[in-house]
Amino acid sequence: MTPETPLEIEPADVSTLLQSPGGHPFRLIDCREESEWQICRLPQAQLVPLSRFGELAPQLFTDPGEHIIIYCHHGMRSMRATEFLRQLGIHRTQSMRGGIEAWSDEVDPSTPRY
Repeated sequence: MTPETPLEIEPADVSTLLQSPGGHPFRLIDCREESEWQICRLPQAQLVPLSRFGELAPQLFTDPGEHIIIYCHHGMRSMRATEFLRQLGIHRTQSMRGGIEAWSDEVDPSTPRY
């Protein structure tokens, strides 16, 4: 992956990466708030609320080569978080298109919707 990494990644592609043994390592970040996290979340996700992103990001995201995939409810907050990390020099950061709502629609209908 290069600095030309697309800003968005499809939910189905995230699912494939999650299921790939020994696949491309990445960190999955949920940038929703704690109350949303309690409703539903993706496997292996780490909660970093967008409301605290500016405070926590410099401590949590220090490797400029790390592949990071961020999701939220519909994809707007995760896009902001993605752009923020790219401004910090972490260019392999992507927003999951459509957020967990799209995940529920396209990948796993058992994921609660709200």
